[in-house]
Amino acid sequence: MLGQTPATRPNILYVHSHDTGRYIQPYGHAVPTPNLQKLAEAGVLFRQAFCAGPTCSPSRAALLTGQCPHSSGMTGLAHRGFRLNDPKQHLVHTLRAAGYTAVLAGIQHVANGKDVESLGYDKMINSGGRAPKVAEAAVEFIKSKPKTPFFLDAGFFETHREYPVPGAKEDERYCLPPAPLPDTPETRHDMAQFKASARIMDAAVGEILAALDATGLAENTLVISTTDHGIAFPEMKCNLTDQGMGIMLLMRGPGGFRGGKACDAMVSHIDIFPTICDVLGIAHPAWLQGKSLLPLMNGKAKEIHDEVFAEVSYHAAYEPKRAVRTKRWKYTRRFDALTHPNLPNCDDGPSKSVWLEQGWRGQPVAKEELFDLMFDPAEHRNLAADPAQRAVLAEMRGRLDSWMKRTADPLLHGPVKAPPGAVVNDPEGTSPKEKTVSAG
Repeated sequence: MLGQTPATRPNILYVHSHDTGRYIQPYGHAVPTPNLQKLAEAGVLFRQAFCAGPTCSPSRAALLTGQCPHSSGMTGLAHRGFRLNDPKQHLVHTLRAAGYTAVLAGIQHVANGKDVESLGYDKMINSGGRAPKVAEAAVEFIKSKPKTPFFLDAGFFETHREYPVPGAKEDERYCLPPAPLPDTPETRHDMAQFKASARIMDAAVGEILAALDATGLAENTLVISTTDHGIAFPEMKCNLTDQGMGIMLLMRGPGGFRGGKACDAMVSHIDIFPTICDVLGIAHPAWLQGKSLLPLMNGKAKEIHDEVFAEVSYHAAYEPKRAVRTKRWKYTRRFDALTHPNLPNCDDGPSKSVWLEQGWRGQPVAKEELFDLMFDPAEHRNLAADPAQRAVLAEMRGRLDSWMKRTADPLLHGPVKAPPGAVVNDPEGTSPKEKTVSAG
């Protein structure tokens, strides 16, 4: 908001989880997360929020640089050797120039090893990544009552696999597996484990929010709670379905993010950076590709996008694919020669094992997919070959092609190159835990 000085600018709490999608209580799922529910009831819940890439590092890099993954350079996983083109495009550098102290508690997953220093944090609290320890470190920082406005990046390992053992509150007899999967004892057990992890994550969120309340900082703190992408089940994480791209996004604080509102406008992770700039009243860096959410909050717009995009290049294995989504339609295109699922790009677990035992490897994958999200929100009926949808297919192809050209997508010139030293799995393999090979 224009006219603010460093002394009056709000604090920013960016609290994020791994692999949670929208599988939390405020989105209507039977996954008790009372602290996130309380946050939603006091702030704004974005019902149609999407990541820019349903893999861990590319998604986080998109939020923190305000660009799609291939523009930031983060086309794969940081711990496997992928990195940002320019670390100074990371949000932290912009915030520090505006007078902020930047603190990292827990995981960040957009840099590895010595590269972490280039991200620009003033302080990095070595709390591993497990939610209870991250919360403990974040609370300690908040209670120190820093004198300058702060950006606190609190990153949890949860709800990443491996999951904890379910407790009494996660009785697998009464669990419903996620939508793409059959209801079996194995998938119910898997979902019970996820719910146990979500419970731990939610408790950590609650501790951090309680510290803001106890120190009187809550009123002047912009809270951004999100995740990187869909949950780590088949056809979700690392997929361009809504189950893979769809993410939780809850915001509370200055800028109009109050009142328990639910926003149905399509928004993307790349919109967070420009939104923060507008809340702080600072200029947008030239590289930003997203749009501020403030017009949705102040009533000046009902929508800020008529299309959002998402991509995968590398996860465990190379799997180049791109997607464009409008309110009504989803179009995806693959750019490799694989005719069956890329199995290393699905995390191992009971649900994956069920599908493997029933012949998942032999299931075909389409080069192009077109889905009518009004009548087929589960994305099961591919209309790309339907003559009645020829005009829609042409339009969606055009939208994707225009975006790829506009953002200089390297796929326009052939396979996406990995940086020197990066390692990946064989796409013909089965598990991400199998032997890796050099890709760069």
